[in-house]
Amino acid sequence: MQSIHKTLVLLPLSKPPSNMSSRMYAWFVNVVLLSMHLVSASDSDPLQDYCIPSPELSSLFPSSCKNSSLVTVDDFVFSGIKSPGDSMKTGFSSIPVSSSTFPGLNTLGMSFVRADFEPGGINVPHYHPRATEVAFVLEGTIYSGFVDSRNRVFAKVLEKGEVMVFPRGLLHFQMNVGDKTATILGSFNSQNPGLVKIPSAVFGSDIKEEVLEKAFGLSWKELAKLRKKLAPTG
Repeated sequence: MQSIHKTLVLLPLSKPPSNMSSRMYAWFVNVVLLSMHLVSASDSDPLQDYCIPSPELSSLFPSSCKNSSLVTVDDFVFSGIKSPGDSMKTGFSSIPVSSSTFPGLNTLGMSFVRADFEPGGINVPHYHPRATEVAFVLEGTIYSGFVDSRNRVFAKVLEKGEVMVFPRGLLHFQMNVGDKTATILGSFNSQNPGLVKIPSAVFGSDIKEEVLEKAFGLSWKELAKLRKKLAPTG
């Protein structure tokens, strides 16, 4: 990071090339600086082996760590995904696990989720703006895929023991195509991957009706029906 900081200081002070105007050079430098900022905007590297949040100090100092002499093996063990979560109308349930529920993950730059599918159950099209996901099929048969920025679909049926990766920020989906319950364990390379579900983000949000009517060719009644069905439940 020290070398980057030196570059950030020296670039604006250096003279523009002879074939570049001062204004164009200033614009170029700003683009470079912005790019560097975006590249470094991922989860930061840990400064110690681990950082179990301190219950006593977390309200005042969110980044404070428990004294290492008080850390035990139980801080690194989580038992909350032994059973499935509560199923939704889509036949899908999930238990997301982050540092807020499993303190041992704090500063490690990762999180995970247990997902269960009833026969025919689906995980609706969604994406994670801050993480790549690796999904491992523990049980069952899952039709799984993602869509890239050129609208190309990469999808296939996964069997028990198979793994699929969903690149960061790309739309993906899963559906149980077997006759028994299926289970997936998903892992993310971010402590806070984020989750945007397309149906509720589009039709369950406060986007103006006129925008959605024109974008999807829907009547007011059709749109009202979708919004009622997909409105957030809390």
